[in-house]
Amino acid sequence: MVIFASILILLRSGFWIAEQMISVDTHASGAVIVKISRPEKRNALNFAMWSELASVFEDLGAGRARLIILTGDTHFCAGADISEFSDLRSERDAAASYEEKVQRCYDAIYNVPVPVVAAISGVCVGGGCALALACDFRVSDTTARIGIPAAKLGIVYTPFETRVLLQAVGLSYAKKVLFSGELYSAESALEMKLIDHLHLGNAIEGALSFAAGMAQNAPFSIAAAKLTLNALAEGDLSSRSAEIEELTASAIASRDYREGVQAFLEKRAPIFVGQ
Repeated sequence: MVIFASILILLRSGFWIAEQMISVDTHASGAVIVKISRPEKRNALNFAMWSELASVFEDLGAGRARLIILTGDTHFCAGADISEFSDLRSERDAAASYEEKVQRCYDAIYNVPVPVVAAISGVCVGGGCALALACDFRVSDTTARIGIPAAKLGIVYTPFETRVLLQAVGLSYAKKVLFSGELYSAESALEMKLIDHLHLGNAIEGALSFAAGMAQNAPFSIAAAKLTLNALAEGDLSSRSAEIEELTASAIASRDYREGVQAFLEKRAPIFVGQ
């Protein structure tokens, strides 16, 4: 009876089913599909899910994934679960702790050393929009509705969330998105560069097609390029120079480098293995 009661408490808190709400599968192409599955809440992330999603991307970063697609069940993500805010973000210290968990998730996605594409259907709102912007690219289908209604909730978008928005769309559109709090159609989002590609069919297939060539290229080259570009975008190149130099040296010493040169000389497509 005690065990059953404990299970009920875990279920109600969201911790018990967090792992089941974040699924990880390998597509036939070899790409890893990470899916948020809480459709009854339009995939709004509860406290446990933010942590779980962070762990998933940290694990993928330490593995051999060549391409990651982040998507959702029916909808991409409606952001944070606002129903938890009165308990978890009602006081300053509690709100700071909550934001630390959310930021860990963004960082894990933003820093994973392989291409990440958000495959967007349905709502992609608030923190869900920030999840998509933490990815390297965003591909949507025609059902997508994208926006940041923080100003309509009295919420302040964090510096990270604001920076990735600014980097994607530029200052004028960033102000428009944040000041208006409106949701935009896929067509409008494409015009503003909130998304990189509008696919007329399935968003996941569109994302796979968009990034297919990237997954075939040298993992060391992509990891180093992503690290360098992110550091430049953050104005943080000097503090990450040692890490960039280490990756560059690893690339030169790699089997993939020798394979790339040999394939070029033999006029054939290289086969990279990440070693």
